[in-house]
Amino acid sequence: MSSNNDKSNTFSSTRRKLLMGMATLPAVPLLAQAGLFSTPAHAQTPATADVNTTGLAVTDDEVTVGILHSITGTMAISETGSVQAEKLAIEQINAMGGVLGRKIKYVQEDGASDWPTFAEKAKKLLVQDKVAAIMGCWTSASRKAVLPVVEQYNGMLYYPTFYEGLEQSKNVIYTGQEATQQILAGLDWVQREKNGKTFYLIGSDYIWPRTSMKIARKHIEGHLKDSSVVGEEYFPLGHTQFNSVINKIKLKKPDVIYAAVVGGSNVAFYKQLKAAGIDLSKQTLLTISVTEDEIDGIGGENFAGAYSCMKYFQSLDNPNNKDFVAAFKKMWGEKTVIGDVTQAAYLGPWLWKMTVEKAGSFDVDKIAAASPGIEFTKAPEGYVKIHKNHHLWSKTRVGKALVDGQFEVVFETPDLIEPDPFPKGYQ
Repeated sequence: MSSNNDKSNTFSSTRRKLLMGMATLPAVPLLAQAGLFSTPAHAQTPATADVNTTGLAVTDDEVTVGILHSITGTMAISETGSVQAEKLAIEQINAMGGVLGRKIKYVQEDGASDWPTFAEKAKKLLVQDKVAAIMGCWTSASRKAVLPVVEQYNGMLYYPTFYEGLEQSKNVIYTGQEATQQILAGLDWVQREKNGKTFYLIGSDYIWPRTSMKIARKHIEGHLKDSSVVGEEYFPLGHTQFNSVINKIKLKKPDVIYAAVVGGSNVAFYKQLKAAGIDLSKQTLLTISVTEDEIDGIGGENFAGAYSCMKYFQSLDNPNNKDFVAAFKKMWGEKTVIGDVTQAAYLGPWLWKMTVEKAGSFDVDKIAAASPGIEFTKAPEGYVKIHKNHHLWSKTRVGKALVDGQFEVVFETPDLIEPDPFPKGYQ
């Protein structure tokens, strides 16, 4: 495992290697002077026997967690930021005294963009390393592979990605948005502001894009007046040849291209769109899968003018986010960028810490029971709160992509949206 001194200014294989490293090392505090959180007065550390009754990797002065993301393969472009954010949060927590008086160390594993590998590594973290929690996964396919493992071995997974919903588990805290939080308000906005009537749906071929597009189609056809879907296609993860579907899009001339292409495929898709003469400053494209992290690989010049629907953008103008961005860049380099899932990954260690301290225990059953109602007022996206269904209340935002790879926020829901992972009428 890497130490938290690793820095890089560009997404590269070197960056991924530095993130992975070799072995389990304690997270050494680097951000004691970051200014983001104050260090509380020292409190007496509770006895290990009192806070760890289930044999987790908890000692008198340390607690071990797992980090499980893809640092290699097609999903590395999206997941590397999550690793960076989780390590930043761990550094900051350690700098202010840790959790129940114990410093956090982490064991990091590479899911390698392969779902069986995710399941295998999750079992290793829970059974062999006996981690107190796992911060991990990105795609729904990886989460679905890990879910039966964390349920069987009674682990706790903090999952950071916007996803399709239709799931709720005692053993998972979902720090990204479920589908109705991300999709519905965005579609309402694009019809209202861009006069979107006809939609062409395109996504990667696995559960999240397909389920998300099912929800989108039902909303377009059942709730948006005089609107219709004129095309819908899916492509395998890692796919790089999009000229055929781009030709179909040019023939159909939809008002809106609605995209959920994932991972490295985004680079090829958006470069080929531009090469085909589709100007995203004139052709409305709304995506639910491209953040600043993906634009770092796509190139801002290939995505400028498009719109993304997320709950977080690096450009959010609030004190929490300014502190977070400064600390992230201090740790990982000035040229690094921060996307929606990266920010949601940052929430995981903090929410876990607050829940452990509320429960007075590292035991998973006690953490699961204590999670509802946990509030994080320092979240970069703004205030967040864990719902009783283990999802977060959050806002929906739409950002317009700029040439520099950042977003101009053009829409924000006035209130937090209650998570509803089993929406009536959309299943």
